[in-house]
Parts: sequence; C-alpha cells; structure tokens
Amino acid sequence: MQKNFSGLSGLGKTLEARAKGKTSDAITKLMNLAPKTATVERNGIEIQVPVEEVQAGEVLVVKAGESIPVDGVILEGVSSVDESALTGESIPVEKQTGDKVIGATINKSGYFKMQATKVGDDTTLAQIVRLVDEATSSKAPIAKLADKVSGVFVPVVIGIALIAVIVWLFAGYGFEFALSIGISILVISCPCALGLATPTAIMVGTGKGASNGILIKSAEALEVAHSIDTVVLDKTGTITQGTPVVTNVLVKEGISQDELLQVAASLEKMSEHPLADAIVEEAEKNALGFLPVNNFKQIPGQGIMGEIQNVTCLAGNRRLMSAQGIEGGALLQLGEAMAVDGKTPLFFARGGQLIGVVAVADVVKPTSKQAIQELSGLGMEVVMLTGDNAKTAEAIRKQVGVDRVVAEVFPQDKEKEIRRLQEKGRKVAMVGDGINDAPALARADVGIAIGAGTDVAIESADIVLMKSDLLDVSTAVQLSKAVIRNIKQNLFWAFIYNIIGIPVAAGVFYLSFGLKLNPMIGAFAMSFSSVFVVSNALRLRWFKARHLAKPEQKETYSSSQTILSKKSEGEKNMEKLLKIEGMVCGNCVKHVSKALMEIEGISDVTVQLEAKTALVQMRHAVSEDRLKTAVEDAGYQLISVQ
Repeated sequence: MQKNFSGLSGLGKTLEARAKGKTSDAITKLMNLAPKTATVERNGIEIQVPVEEVQAGEVLVVKAGESIPVDGVILEGVSSVDESALTGESIPVEKQTGDKVIGATINKSGYFKMQATKVGDDTTLAQIVRLVDEATSSKAPIAKLADKVSGVFVPVVIGIALIAVIVWLFAGYGFEFALSIGISILVISCPCALGLATPTAIMVGTGKGASNGILIKSAEALEVAHSIDTVVLDKTGTITQGTPVVTNVLVKEGISQDELLQVAASLEKMSEHPLADAIVEEAEKNALGFLPVNNFKQIPGQGIMGEIQNVTCLAGNRRLMSAQGIEGGALLQLGEAMAVDGKTPLFFARGGQLIGVVAVADVVKPTSKQAIQELSGLGMEVVMLTGDNAKTAEAIRKQVGVDRVVAEVFPQDKEKEIRRLQEKGRKVAMVGDGINDAPALARADVGIAIGAGTDVAIESADIVLMKSDLLDVSTAVQLSKAVIRNIKQNLFWAFIYNIIGIPVAAGVFYLSFGLKLNPMIGAFAMSFSSVFVVSNALRLRWFKARHLAKPEQKETYSSSQTILSKKSEGEKNMEKLLKIEGMVCGNCVKHVSKALMEIEGISDVTVQLEAKTALVQMRHAVSEDRLKTAVEDAGYQLISVQ
C-alpha cells in the first residue's frame, strides 16, 4: 500500500510539473526559433555574430528559411514571414520596405535587409516571455481566497483530529486506535488539492492564451475578464484599419477614372494632408504616373491648387469649390451624400470645371462586425469612443452594430467615460491601440491593447492581442470564463472530498457500520484528489473559443466608376433590373459589371451576387438584345429584364 501511495503521489507531482511545462510550451517553441547568430553588415561586409552582440541601428541580412534575429524594419527587399508561433495566424504575412518584422519569426521566402530597432530584453519575444512569467507567478483574487480558506482550514482540521483522539480515548478505545483516527484525519484532509486548484488552472490558461496570440499580464486580469459586462472600443485602429483608403471614385462624363486619379494624385503628392497618402497610394496601385505641378499653393481650411499642363487644377472640400465659383450640380450632391456613410469626399476641378470626386475613408476591419456581435451575444454592452464627428461615428455604428457611440471626445474624456461607467457599477474592459488610449486602458477594470498599437498603450494594458483582431477580445473573455469555471470545479471537488473524507476518517460510521479509515488509504485518497485537480486543470489545454460562423454577407459591387450625365439634373435616368444566372463569386460580379458598363448609354451598374441581379441605370434606352449579348459574351445567362 505504501508503494502504491508513493507511486500515486509521484504521479500527482508529475502532472503538476506537466501543467507548468505546458504553460510555457508556446514560449519555449518561440525561444527555440530565435537564432543564436545574426548576419550583420559592417563596413560593407557581411559577418556572422552572436545575436546578443547585435546593436540597435545595425543593418542585418535575412535570407529565405532563416529566423529573424531581432525586431526591426525592412530597408530593402520583399518577404513572406511566418508569424504563426507569435500570433497564431497560420497564413504568412507579406512584408516589404518599411514594414516591421519581429524576432523569432521565420522568413519563408525572399531576401531582405533590415535595420535592428529592438535588441536583447527589448524585443517582442523577450517581452512576451516576461509577461507570461509574471502572469503565471501572480495570484488571482480567487487564489488568495483559497489561501485564506486554507489558513483557517488547517487549524480547524488539527482541532478536529485532537478532539477525535480525545473522544475515542474517553469512549474506552485504546491509544493506538484513537491515534490512528487522528492520523487518518490529518492525512486525508491535507490541503494539497486546495493549493493546486487555482495556480494550475491559471498557468494552463495563460499558456493557452499565449499560444493563441493573447498575452495576459496577470492572473487578476484573467479572472476579472470573466465578469466584464461593458466593452468600450476605440474606433481608429481598433474597429477600423487606422489608415484611410480610397473607397469611391465619381467622374464626370468624358473623364476616365485613371485620368481623374492621375490629376488628383499629382496634386495630393505635394500635400501634407493625411488623406493625400490614400489617393497617391491608389494611383500607384493603378500604375499611374505623376504629372508635374507648377505654382502649387495650399489654401488653409479648403484644399490645394496648382497648374498641371498649364491648366489650373483644384483639390479640396466643397468650400473650396464654392469659393472658386465652381458648380458641380449632381456630382457635388453625390459627393456630399457619401459623408453620411462616414466617408470624406474630396472634390477635384480642372480649368474651372468639376471633373470628379474621390471618397476616402478609414475602412472597418473584416472581423470587427462579427466580433461586436459575439460580444453582444455574451451579454455585454458595446460602446464606441472616438474623436471623430458625430456623423462619421454614427455611420460606423450602423455598419458594425455597436450599442452606443460617444463621439468628439478628447483623450482625457475617454478616461472619464470609463470612470463614469464604473461609478454605475459596471465592469468595464477598454480596447485601444494609441497613446491617447493609455489613460482609459489604465482606468478600466481590464485594459486590452491591440498588438499593432503603441508601446505606451501596450504597457498600460492588462491583456495584449498580438493579432490585432477584435475577435480575440471574445476569445480572451471565453478563456477567462473557462479558467474560472475550471477553478470553481477544482475547489468544489477539493471541498467535497474533505467534507466526505473527514467524517469517515474521524470514525463517525465506525459504531454503526464498523467503517474505519486506514491512514494509508487516507494518504492514497489525498494523493488522488491532487491528481484529479491537476488533471482537470490540464483539460484547459483543449480550450477552443466558440466563434459565430461568419455571417453570409450580401455582397454588392458597383461599377468601378460612376459617370455623371450631361443631362439636366431634373431628368431621371432610366433603370432596368436584369436577372442573371451563373454568377458564383466576386470575380463573376466584376465581369458582369464591366461587360454592362461598356455598353453605350449605361451610366451605372449595381450587381447583387446573392440575388443574382444587376440594376442598370441608363442615360437613354438600350435594347434587351444588346444587354443579353453583353451578358452572354461575359459567360453568363440573362434570364429576364424588368
């Protein structure tokens, strides 16, 4: 029996060690990926040095198949980098000049030179290791409660054992019998299971989070996350991409989209306005060259102007057009209507004529809407905080489905909003990425930083999402709930075991049933309770967040350009609804749109993939035969025309 007891005790310790080991599995794999040497370019010569000797600012060379030694920025070359060990994202990330790369990730293809920005203990890998170590060694409030209970439990059990020995001695039983009863009580009630119930679950939980790209800085943050009832989201960089892009291009009849973009980008290339980069990038994406601009001039609060091919060109807001006496009729109205959707319309004129409108917006991340739906499904109120104007904020609110919006707020107002919610008794999580979010992140019950954000935001947060994906907020909350549920299960079974075991060990059933607990059997049962608790905690290794199936989105594609008719504004365009078979994807939609747009007289086409329809707007009548020929030439079948 003693041999069996020793074996079971050893098994309990083995499982505990296994739980600790599994916690840092993801970290160990990362550390193994980090190379021991780095190829550094010094005085024009490539030399290999130990990675510890790499200095910030030095130029490193990374070839295909090699691990990236330290954090840095690509100076030249392109690459596909496997960041799965860090972020959990299986698809390699394309990198080019100017992009950041992280140490311990793998260069899957391509050759590039990079400049080291963070080395030694400052690298992302070193910070992750430190964060996980701190999290696993910290104690959650529920763990402190278990410690307090154990502090009371031990003297109470000792008292019960002494009382049992005395009672059995007074009852006339021998000293050996009474002593075995006391020993059985002390052995079976050893609070090992209570001591293991919380830390093992915390260790496995934080390790599981790390392997999913969710870094939990403390056990307290992991526990508090399960009780969150309000999630406050920053807009820019959290719900949205954080960088503006061109979303719509409207052009006047006789002006091509490329012509407008070339003029627009040539002017905006001279500008310092944040939205100018989006237009320049769009032109570069379409391989359009830049035209020389003379007599460039900025007009504060309105826009810019300059001469292109000896013709005065303007770029700016509607105030600029009005100030220069330029009328655009319906085109101006279409541009202004885009502001309702949260877009910023930029108007472009040439030679005193409005030639087009380019709409720019900070687009919503692909998973933001789904993430917000999941948070609402978990019973949380979702609030969006933004410094943007109310109109833009409302457009984003409708798009992603947040419950409430607080717009036009300053950084200090974000912190005040968090405090106001807390004063109402709400448990608040704040999700942000910028320096201006740091006070709110620190104030919140749980601060969650987007991994692509600033160092200040990450330092102020309790949880860091390495993938910068809002879905991971839901994952973190679900993980927290799973860990707390596991801890409660462990504590329940540890207490139940003692509630049942102590009376049996004390001999309560001896007189009635002759049932007496041998101390060696008590030791066996005590060891088994530890094995059970640790085994239950290890189940968290198989935790998998439940995400909603991505909602089937109704895809609507418009033609690449909208042409303004020369007809009077009061005259309405004719419309026809085409029923088309054979479209199965977004490329099919683009093919149909392009085929119909090439027909003389058609001004706009809107194709709906799910409904298998195309709404055609015409400046003048177009025959059904012409429509049918265009659709069939594109490889699809026209069923009906309404």
